Amino acid sequence: MTAAENVCYTLINVPMDSEPPSEISLKNDLGNCDMSAFLTSFPPAEKGDVKLKTEALKKVIIMILNGEKLPGLLMTIIRFVLPLQDHTIKKLLLVFWEIVPKTTPDGRLLQEMILVCDAYRKDLQHPNEFIRGSTLRFLCKLKEAELLEPLMPAIRACLEHRHSYVRRNAVLAIYTIYRNFEHLIPDAPELIHDFLVNEKDASCKRNAFMMLIHADQDRALDYLSTCIDQVQTFGDILQLVIVELIYKVCHANPSERARFIRCIYNLLQSSSPAVKYEAAGTLVTLSSAPTAIKAAAQCYIDLIIKESDNNVKLIVLDRLVELKEHPSHERVLQDLVMDILRVLSTPDLEVRKKTLQLALDLVSSRNVEELVIVLKKEVIKTNNVTEHEDTDKYRQLLVRTLHSCSVRFPDMAANVIPVLMEFLSDNNEAAAADVLEFVREAIQRFDNLRPLIVEKMLEVFHSIKSVKIYRGALWILGEYCSTKEDIQSVMTEVRRSLGEIPIVESEIKKEAGELKPEEEVSVGPAQKLVTEMGTYATQSALSSSRPAKKEEDRPPLRGFLLDGDFFVAASLATTLTKIALRYMSLVQEKKKQNSFNAEAMLLMATILHLGKSSLPKKPITDDDVDRISLCLKVLSECSPLMNDIFNKECRQSLSHMLSAKLEEEKLSQKKESEKRNVTIQPDDPISFMQLTAKNEMSSKEDQFQLSLLAAMGNTQRKEAADPLASKLNKVVTQLTGFSDPVYAEAYVHVNQYDIVLDVLVVNQTSDTLQNCTLELATLGDLKLVEKPSPLTLAPHDFANIKANVKVASTENGIIFGNVVYDVSGAASDRNCVVLSDIHIDIMDYIQPASCTDAEFRQMWAEFEWENKVTVNTNIIDLNEYLQHILKSTNMKCLTPEKALSGYCGFMAANLYARSIFGEDALANVSIEKPIHLGPEAPVTGHIRIRAKSQGMALSLGDKINLSQKKTSL
Repeated sequence: MTAAENVCYTLINVPMDSEPPSEISLKNDLGNCDMSAFLTSFPPAEKGDVKLKTEALKKVIIMILNGEKLPGLLMTIIRFVLPLQDHTIKKLLLVFWEIVPKTTPDGRLLQEMILVCDAYRKDLQHPNEFIRGSTLRFLCKLKEAELLEPLMPAIRACLEHRHSYVRRNAVLAIYTIYRNFEHLIPDAPELIHDFLVNEKDASCKRNAFMMLIHADQDRALDYLSTCIDQVQTFGDILQLVIVELIYKVCHANPSERARFIRCIYNLLQSSSPAVKYEAAGTLVTLSSAPTAIKAAAQCYIDLIIKESDNNVKLIVLDRLVELKEHPSHERVLQDLVMDILRVLSTPDLEVRKKTLQLALDLVSSRNVEELVIVLKKEVIKTNNVTEHEDTDKYRQLLVRTLHSCSVRFPDMAANVIPVLMEFLSDNNEAAAADVLEFVREAIQRFDNLRPLIVEKMLEVFHSIKSVKIYRGALWILGEYCSTKEDIQSVMTEVRRSLGEIPIVESEIKKEAGELKPEEEVSVGPAQKLVTEMGTYATQSALSSSRPAKKEEDRPPLRGFLLDGDFFVAASLATTLTKIALRYMSLVQEKKKQNSFNAEAMLLMATILHLGKSSLPKKPITDDDVDRISLCLKVLSECSPLMNDIFNKECRQSLSHMLSAKLEEEKLSQKKESEKRNVTIQPDDPISFMQLTAKNEMSSKEDQFQLSLLAAMGNTQRKEAADPLASKLNKVVTQLTGFSDPVYAEAYVHVNQYDIVLDVLVVNQTSDTLQNCTLELATLGDLKLVEKPSPLTLAPHDFANIKANVKVASTENGIIFGNVVYDVSGAASDRNCVVLSDIHIDIMDYIQPASCTDAEFRQMWAEFEWENKVTVNTNIIDLNEYLQHILKSTNMKCLTPEKALSGYCGFMAANLYARSIFGEDALANVSIEKPIHLGPEAPVTGHIRIRAKSQGMALSLGDKINLSQKKTSL
């Protein structure tokens, strides 16, 4: 372990604006009180003296930390500062004795330290428990056995002190001394075991038990065996240590599992959430029995429901998801789906989303009915509830979950559809669109449900508020109304929704009818005004009032048309054509055929007339005119070819689309299941636990060690287990030249929101460099956490300096700076070596993600920052270029593989990714192969990037520009 990686106990601010004081002035400040004053007065020194000595002692500590030796001050401090009883002085002295050199150059202990040792023996017997406890903590840091030996009786005596603060620090001191110098206290495990048996304080018992775990595990197990029935009554800090011990013992010696697994079961009922969480995790690793998995999962679910912190809920949900990934555990969790759904009472959308996904993964034919009942209740609860901003999004999640359940379990569709179709008239268009998509798929797949869906659709048709949903409902009714009664019902609903026809004449009459009887002429009250000349002038006004037309009284379809939305008119024309052609095939009577056909054509004609008039807010477009005219021509000719196109080909197109979608979903599920199933090769060795050696058993991954590494920011990948191997995989960033006085290079470790710079600094001169400081600054959304502390480099010495940088958003960042230092003995100003810039790559934060086409389109419309990148590459194949961009940007292609297959000279694809900060990045690739330039011509086109933030769009564009060309190996 290098000096830079040692544990740091004390951080002291170093003022750089003043000159360091001389040794003589410090000696005067420290010894400014005559020794007789200490012996004759109480308190022994005046307050002014104590304050002066405190400041002087701080300066001495700072100078020693900066590399100064100051050997002449040691005796002064022993004579004039050590006898003081001031608590601040005593705390500073603990820091001073920790850092001051205690040995001669040949390694022998300084004679003056005998006096210090005696002073600390007295402090260990001091009546104040704070002084005793802090002194014991200081002794944990001493590495000189000669200093500790005379203090051992006093340390032992502290185990029996009345105050728990002293006792728990005495345990820590004994543990540290036993670990470093076992000969000083060989009976430490026995002593601590006896102490543990009689101790009542939870913190003291925890420290003592922790020592026994590491010093004498057998004694720890013996103690645990004697009190295993009382474990539930212990404090949570001791229970956590017991969980760790049981895990380590059972991990190293599996035969001990039966002895202690009951204790873990008991700890699942602990009052501490932390203990329950650790106990559940330990139980899962120790046993794969269904009862154990069920108990652990139940414990996790209780934690999620009872904990108020949403981050905790998400963490514990992740543990449940991990349990589900194990094939043998999945069936146990399937029985707990209803318990998992209790988590939906949490208002947080992210928690609900993860819970619904987990429940959907676990649903089976045994519990799908109960799941659907719960989800239906949740959907009804969200109706007309707006107290929470995420209610609409939650309703969408519920609709999608019910949709997936109905597709996987068709028997449930009949129960779900009537409830969901009520939401077609919802004000939230996104939720209604999800319902409509579900209804469209259900009516195509399930023939037996078509009469029910058509009936419910006709019921809610008039109350639909969104024009987009109205268009979809029209299409479904036109496509799937197959009986004469249903067709007539559709026509009735359309006439009802359109209002009185012809529309133009009725609107004009309405205008005229409202104007004549209701217009009133009123004379306003006369006002007297004073003119410039001082005379009075009288003014009156005639005003006509006409009540505003109430637009909300209009039928829905009429309102859409008068607002200028004629796309719904084109959809209506297609629907009318389909049902008219179908009606003619169902009804043989010529008179009824002509009557129905004429009514449909009349509706189209009146809409065309309205579109050409000045009544709508926006005129009808040429495309809509062409579509309606085409439908009129089809109805007037009634050719068999057009009948087939309208009534058969449209439905076949939908069927093909749904089949492709289902096939794609099955393929993705198959890939996921293949990932989860651990494949065992024919020549893989079989390990029998009973035949495994103990040293091999202990080499397995320790879950507690892995969680500690994760908390410290280290990766859990297997290749990162060896720090040297992980460093060799990284590129060294050279910061200075080889001929500079100070050479510097850095490893850049990126761990989610943190960047750790591990900088190697080498003194290439023959001088001692003092106050050598790494000064860093950042550009972009990066923030330096703390300034690296200065250090002293001997001639040709080197040191490692670590600097932490926080990342706030996804954009390219730059870290720049310099190394400044003073040359020992030189009178010149500070020297400076400028460092090369370190560029932080955006790809470290971007991860592939998935979203639906509707979500992609919605985000594409909402995001305001766009960056258009021109394709400039040497790649000649379209698909190869797309794969190269996907690999370079960590994005995922949302366009299905079938849509990209084949060759037609051009390609369009949608890409999506999400950063670890939750930022979305969208890209649309539009490329083509210029065939006229020959087969070797490179791909051309554009890539449009959209993001919420400018930095994300620009950074992703820069990355694509830099990596477009394929480099030849």
